[in-house]
Amino acid sequence: MTDIKAEIPLFPLKTVLFPDGPLPLRIFETRYLDMIRRCLKSDTGFGVLALRDGAGEGTAEVHQVGTLARIIDWYQFDDGLLGITALGQAKFLLRSIRQQADGLNLGQVDFLEAEPEVELPEQFQPMLALLQNAMSGLEAQYRYVEKRYGDASWVGWRLAEILPLSLEQKQMCLELGDPLRRLEVLLPVVQNVRL
Repeated sequence: MTDIKAEIPLFPLKTVLFPDGPLPLRIFETRYLDMIRRCLKSDTGFGVLALRDGAGEGTAEVHQVGTLARIIDWYQFDDGLLGITALGQAKFLLRSIRQQADGLNLGQVDFLEAEPEVELPEQFQPMLALLQNAMSGLEAQYRYVEKRYGDASWVGWRLAEILPLSLEQKQMCLELGDPLRRLEVLLPVVQNVRL
């Protein structure tokens, strides 16, 4: 863990955002529209935390490990709603939450150290082939994502995003700090899936 502490706006969602992963969102609630406006103006990010099973969006029933999201594109949909694409950055540990008058949650967080880049071992090369095949069909979604196929962390995060895992399984993959252990956990899923 690092000594970097911060207070950031939180966006609880029924999804897990991984470092370097894309997050397209439709924004319609006033508190989140205001948050996006402030993030764009100050060039800061917001924290994405997965909701715990049974929790409704906007509540504080969230997992303690999340990912900072930085907005990289914004647009307006035909229906007038704001759309954004954010990109996952650093993982963080949530220490406490306070709620603003408008209902937006702010979290005191400790940013976690980035995983060291580890070369993808030979035993996981079949997983890489599957990922590359799947990514070829997801170019639009991953157009802002730098491809790092030789990095075990990057490969594991992308597989955890696209494989048919439950929210809790994805969260476990986010919380794992060892990229090789994450790949070991994902291996049986990859062996049983056809993308």
